Amino acid sequence: MQRDSKIFNLIEQEALRQEEGLELIASENFTSKQVMEAQGSVLTNKYAEGLPNKRYYGGCQVVDLIEQEAIDRAKELFGANWVNVQPHSGAQANAAVMLGILNPGDRILGFDLSHGGHLTHGSHVNFSGKLYEPHFYGVEKETGLIDWEKVAEKAEEVKPKLIICGASSYSREWNYERLREIADEVGATLLADISHPAGFIARGLLNDPLEHCHIVTSTTHKTLRGPRGGIIMTREDFENPLGLKTPKGTIKTLTQALDGAVFPGTQGGPLEHIIAGKAIAFGEALTDDYFNYIMQVRKNAQAMAKEFLNRGYDIVSGGTDNHLLLIDLRSKGISGKEAENTLVKADITINKNMVPFDDKSPFVTSGMRIGTAAVTTRGMKEIDMARIVDMIDTTLMVRADERKLEDVKIEINEWMKEFPLYS
Repeated sequence: MQRDSKIFNLIEQEALRQEEGLELIASENFTSKQVMEAQGSVLTNKYAEGLPNKRYYGGCQVVDLIEQEAIDRAKELFGANWVNVQPHSGAQANAAVMLGILNPGDRILGFDLSHGGHLTHGSHVNFSGKLYEPHFYGVEKETGLIDWEKVAEKAEEVKPKLIICGASSYSREWNYERLREIADEVGATLLADISHPAGFIARGLLNDPLEHCHIVTSTTHKTLRGPRGGIIMTREDFENPLGLKTPKGTIKTLTQALDGAVFPGTQGGPLEHIIAGKAIAFGEALTDDYFNYIMQVRKNAQAMAKEFLNRGYDIVSGGTDNHLLLIDLRSKGISGKEAENTLVKADITINKNMVPFDDKSPFVTSGMRIGTAAVTTRGMKEIDMARIVDMIDTTLMVRADERKLEDVKIEINEWMKEFPLYS
């Protein structure tokens, strides 16, 4: 068969872009070679609808072992008692949870997208805001922090069936214990979406949501440094949770409801090649090397926050407890869109982002989101964060001068040779 040179040439271009540039998007990271090898393996050829040892297809004896290993490693990593590793993404994981425990039109209380939440936490353009009745809590304008007592007041007012915590651009710790108290007070299920800080939580560096939340979802490709995908976890199972019903009768347990919501509820055959990559990533995350890595991710984020603050940038909430920073650019007179488009010319990749109480549209925004997971994977330390901030600041300040932007790009491309990605 003739090699598809057009597509492989484009892949080579993307590899070069990743190798030569600074990757600072908070939701991106670089997997190990063995994770990529698993994703490109013959496992992509196998259909395996169902669960290990309970499939609708024959020939699953090998993928059963692989998927069970992924489940067992995730349980060990997070201290979970039940895990489903089949969701194709974090959005799919959240969709399955909602399908499993909610009826259309049920009220949900999520973290406002414009304050740092996620589309699947009730946004009106997403299934979660279309199928269910969404209500929101947010951060305080003065501090950029969540006031947990105001969340309690909102929950008492709304009486939601599901409360969602977790974020895509909130850099501070979550009070899962107080949120569980709130959920219990109003009779709600508590879901924690830990897609961003999962690596910190797995290694005990942030509060453990499984200790308090009924259900936990996560992606596997951010701070966990695995393949693109999702997982669902619980530490406790419940008989007939919230009176869940199916057309054939009452579901016995929460985990049965969730398994059924993944397949056949929202997905068909699982991606066993991706599940193999998840298993490898979970194994890597259990090592001392990974623990040292995730510690460095936070050190780098805090060092970067300090440098931005020293240069007069406004960081929402004033700093970070994890890997990301949300920066309000209004004091610098530049929009998020302009910042993103300018920085990419210098091979610095960030994403424009809404900030709380933003006065610009989601297509323009007043902020930018930055994360340190990917550059830490390359081996960078705190001293390198200072240089990165200097380059970002320089680039934004000379944004009208194409020649100076090219000079920064050349400097970055040369610098990145000191941190080879896949040598």
